[in-house]
Amino acid sequence: MNESVTVCTRCIYDSNVPLINFNADGICNYCLQTDKLVADYGILNGSGQKTFDHIVTQIKKDGRNKKYDCVVGVSGGVDSSYMLHKAIEWGLRPLAVHYDNTWNSAIATENIKKMLKPLNVDLYTYVVDNKEVDDIFKAFFKSGVPELDASTDLALAEVLYRAADKYGVKYILEGHSFMTEGIAPLGSFYFDGKYISSIHKKFGKLPMKTYPLMDFISFMKWIAIKRIKKIRPYWYLNYSKEEARAFLEKVYDWKYYGGHHLENRLVAFNHSYYLPKKFGVDLRNLSLAAAARTGRISREEALRQYSQPPHLEDGLVEYFKTRLVLADKEFEDVICGERKSYKDYPTYKPLFEKLRPFFYVLAKANLVPMSFYIKYTSKSGV
Repeated sequence: MNESVTVCTRCIYDSNVPLINFNADGICNYCLQTDKLVADYGILNGSGQKTFDHIVTQIKKDGRNKKYDCVVGVSGGVDSSYMLHKAIEWGLRPLAVHYDNTWNSAIATENIKKMLKPLNVDLYTYVVDNKEVDDIFKAFFKSGVPELDASTDLALAEVLYRAADKYGVKYILEGHSFMTEGIAPLGSFYFDGKYISSIHKKFGKLPMKTYPLMDFISFMKWIAIKRIKKIRPYWYLNYSKEEARAFLEKVYDWKYYGGHHLENRLVAFNHSYYLPKKFGVDLRNLSLAAAARTGRISREEALRQYSQPPHLEDGLVEYFKTRLVLADKEFEDVICGERKSYKDYPTYKPLFEKLRPFFYVLAKANLVPMSFYIKYTSKSGV
């Protein structure tokens, strides 16, 4: 590692990470932010479990006499699969919801099936037109921004809200854990409905007819009018991804797909090739830094793993080029071309910043994730 680069003494974030700073002991602000979240949510002292128990009780009460009392987004990955199992264990009646961007790996699809049948959970799937979604992905690729798969993340959120509304459900359970997935560096990635539509308008060719875009009006409808709450159970509980994976493999014959977020081939291309090649960004540092700061692996082991190149599925780059109809030269021109960011295109970011106090109230009420408030409404947050 370059001697001029400062590395956190606790995790593996270094001085190249956006908006990072270090205290007198050499510990970065992201480690300290994690410590604050752990304390605020009572993960280690038992108060988080008590808080979450009250939430579960309320979910059951509000869902009385309904077929489902919550919805759980499923991707075939560790976090969402285990969340589905835990929801049943907590005595809830979840509806599994899947947004199919048509790039799923076969392993992920099978993992979803393996969870649903033994748990007797119904599945609500929204499948977008493959040509339409490929046009969106191609537009983002040609735009030169790092958020290649942003349309998937936003669409999943919209589909979860739609499913919840359709069945009169007021709670969405999300399988995110800042303890295992880490704290995304401030000033890095961003997306919203306006960002997606503006890039698609400039670089896309097909109209968005089946893509479930969440614009500002629909966002406000879900959180302020319908008041559908987003709950992240792992923010209250001492969750271990490694233990969850071992449990799923043993009980459900669940299969691992090779790495964090690699259950989807578009996301795998983004993480394993596009971001490292074009932007010099390796998102494994999020989970490896998290593992080091929480002591699940040593800092030295995290650095060793991070020093190895990310896993790249054989034929994945060619699959990406073939599916999006990209000639070799066009592909290379983008990879080697100018780096762009969300700041180069219209977004809702200025509006979110103006509404920061409003979103703080919503975050405290679990109507938006606290991470949204921290990152999206701060002028220095993204």
